[in-house]
Amino acid sequence: MRAAVITALTGPDAVEVQARPEPVPESHQVLIDVEYAGVTFPDVLQTRGLYQRRPDVPFIPGWEVSGVVRADAGGFRAGDRVAAMPITGGFAGSVAVDGRMVFPVPDGLPFDKAAALPLNYLTAHFALTRRAQLRKGEIVVVHGAAGGLGTAACQLAAAYGARVIAVVSTPEKGEVARAAGAHEVVPVDGFHDEVRRLTGSRGVHVIVDPVGGDRFTDSLRSLAREGRLLVLGFTGGEIPTVKVNRLLLNNISVVGAGWGAYASKRTGFMRRQWDAMLDDIAKGRLAPPISATYPLTEAASAINELAERRVAGKVIVHPREH
Repeated sequence: MRAAVITALTGPDAVEVQARPEPVPESHQVLIDVEYAGVTFPDVLQTRGLYQRRPDVPFIPGWEVSGVVRADAGGFRAGDRVAAMPITGGFAGSVAVDGRMVFPVPDGLPFDKAAALPLNYLTAHFALTRRAQLRKGEIVVVHGAAGGLGTAACQLAAAYGARVIAVVSTPEKGEVARAAGAHEVVPVDGFHDEVRRLTGSRGVHVIVDPVGGDRFTDSLRSLAREGRLLVLGFTGGEIPTVKVNRLLLNNISVVGAGWGAYASKRTGFMRRQWDAMLDDIAKGRLAPPISATYPLTEAASAINELAERRVAGKVIVHPREH
């Protein structure tokens, strides 16, 4: 089979398409013929050797896929339409995935959108429902709202009855965030003042922050009493620090949302999350916006688009397209 392979830890340009042997599934794995693979920020980090998981090179990246089950396994039947999280190996014609990380896909959901669901939507679901304990009628600010995780957070928060304020860097990204369910859009520069204006100076209940960097203090200042700031990552490159006296006056919280570390230690948790979202997926309320689709031969360019933060929506790779 053909696969995109990380040949050196020097960045996306070291990804090459090669002929590789097909995977042989172990007893706990499901063999999937891949239709599409989602491009994720961990893929970017893995091309540079900066992610926690550091497989020996050469290896096939690809955290999330959609496709068709080839043979009965793991509670699935041959021919079933699925999405899955292999974590590595997704940028290929087929991949073997732990059955606990394989999820049924509704018949009406296109494979391209199915491939873009697992990592971002399971992460956002965990952050909003378990860590923030989001309630209907609350106001949520989403940073990086036009990215894969940002659009997932916008859609989920809106589906659960929250008012969503998206923070974006360009008007074009604002349109992507609106299409994903944001009720208002504000620019990064001066977002604190805009959020205070939109909320009558009361602030917001939850802030979703996968970016980090120098906006962190203004995010804390944008919270209402007993507000929660969710830390999901640092795509901005800088890990911010908190002066904890800022947390005292309004009883605000900074809440870590490390979905992977939590879910990987709890058998069945990912599937329960997926099942909780399945009705909204089937009804189209949760549908990732696809910004670009690349053939496997251009996998390096697909990863690079994310690395250079040019993405509005989700980038995917089509292993079966030449």
